[in-house]
Amino acid sequence: MGEPTFWDDPEEAQKLINKNNGDKDTFTKFNEIKNETEELNLMWEMQQEEFDPEMQKELEQRLLQLKEQVASFELTLLLDAPYDKNSAILEIHPGAGGTESQDWGSMLLRMYTRWAEQHGFTVETIDYQAGDEAGIKSVTLLIKGTNAYGYLKSEKGVHRLVRISPFDSANRRHTSFCSVDVMPELDETIEIEVNPDDLKVDVYRASGAGGQHINKTSSAVRITHLPTGTVVASQAQRSQFHNRETAMRMLKAKLYQLELDKKEQEAAALRGEQMDIGWGSQIRSYVFHPYSMVKDHRTSHETGNVQAVMDGELDPFIDAYLKWHLTQSN
Repeated sequence: MGEPTFWDDPEEAQKLINKNNGDKDTFTKFNEIKNETEELNLMWEMQQEEFDPEMQKELEQRLLQLKEQVASFELTLLLDAPYDKNSAILEIHPGAGGTESQDWGSMLLRMYTRWAEQHGFTVETIDYQAGDEAGIKSVTLLIKGTNAYGYLKSEKGVHRLVRISPFDSANRRHTSFCSVDVMPELDETIEIEVNPDDLKVDVYRASGAGGQHINKTSSAVRITHLPTGTVVASQAQRSQFHNRETAMRMLKAKLYQLELDKKEQEAAALRGEQMDIGWGSQIRSYVFHPYSMVKDHRTSHETGNVQAVMDGELDPFIDAYLKWHLTQSN
């Protein structure tokens, strides 16, 4: 940074500063763990020489905290893929099943919102389409914060719910599906060419909360990328111009993700693997009845504490996925 030419290219300079700050953060956390380990070793040695019940209690508490620190640090080190450090765009789309699956969509929305808030991320609703009777028809969230995409990329896929339906007067068991899509938010430095002739742009009145302007102006924007059939929409901003900007950023992120998926499928074909991305390829099942269990079908990680998961306790599943994905990549 002391070089006279450092700021000649502001974008490159900022990227270097961001990388340096990330490296510093990693280095600082490592040293904190190292220093704490050395201190606890000393305490342990002192306990061997002369046992102190109070020190033993403190030692046990700090060991538990250290274990959590190490687990968190290991998780961070697994986030080394391109754009892992970026904010995330997360979409939830209920499958067939009407009110039942739309209600499941709103439950997932609450789960991801809780998880994001617990990690200090900010959640911005870009597009929200309410269900006819309950739940949602679709929702798009921007989850802002360092590593949001790195963590949430584990959630991409079909999520299956089995429960006694609250909408069924006969109290029968129902199975519902929701598709979750996750993309990194891309900045202006990422070059993705989009031909304006390939776009169909629709404007309409936004729905949901937002004040009186909602019903007075056609500020919401929907963009369809005709060659791929990709559709994005934004109604978060008051102005049509800003909603169009947001929608274009989302479209570029989706096109980038499509390219990533294509390369992954090509790599899987070379390895002789079959990749099914249809509705049958659920990544995780949430069973409320006849027993309680959440199980990830990729990693086999599971828990019987369904309520904790629905309250945002996703880290064990994310951790298991990142470790599993590392073995698949190798």
